[in-house]
Amino acid sequence: MMRRSTVARLAGGALSLIALTLFAGCHDSSQDASRENFTAAVNGFLAQHGHLCLAKYDWPIYVTTDDRASGTRDAIQMPVLEKLALVTGKDMQVERADTDGKKITAMARQYQLTHEGQKYYLHMPEVVATATSRVTHPADFCAATLTLDKVVGWEKPMQLNGKTVTSVVYTYRIDPAPWAKDADAQRVFPMIKRVIEGAGTMQLREGVHLTADGWVADEVFQR
Repeated sequence: MMRRSTVARLAGGALSLIALTLFAGCHDSSQDASRENFTAAVNGFLAQHGHLCLAKYDWPIYVTTDDRASGTRDAIQMPVLEKLALVTGKDMQVERADTDGKKITAMARQYQLTHEGQKYYLHMPEVVATATSRVTHPADFCAATLTLDKVVGWEKPMQLNGKTVTSVVYTYRIDPAPWAKDADAQRVFPMIKRVIEGAGTMQLREGVHLTADGWVADEVFQR
């Protein structure tokens, strides 16, 4: 009797061990909050949206005499892009609305992308969201491409609006356009200079959330 009981107990233990092994084998590791999964999520985000762009969505761009007098962003930046042969300029008269909404004629310089400049005008949707609106631009003029250097860390996942969410902190590598290394370009586009110099050290943050297929960057999911 003792031998049969011992065998029964051993058999029961073996079955329990098999059950635990099968249960462990069913675990979906893609749901884990891990460096491997967050690395894949950030890589997926940067593959789609890892471009450093300059919010110059619509061309041609016009710079009026009033713009030059006021020192607007385009008035400062466009002559540098023309010097770098990325745009070509032409003086002309344009109609524009004054502060009262009345149409007036003004002298302006029209800037169009050259063949070289077209290489950096990327036709990838860019969403600009504010508190009151959400606008999708079909293209933008870009200066560099970012790729992942390494995931530095992440916040403890939490529940928000029915989703499991967190944010991932990472450093990046950068591949700047040749013209983006020009001193004048970096002077009028200081963000280019800052991002280039921050490669490997500057930390960026990306929100991610959990889906049935694993962790996904918020921007990738929304677009």
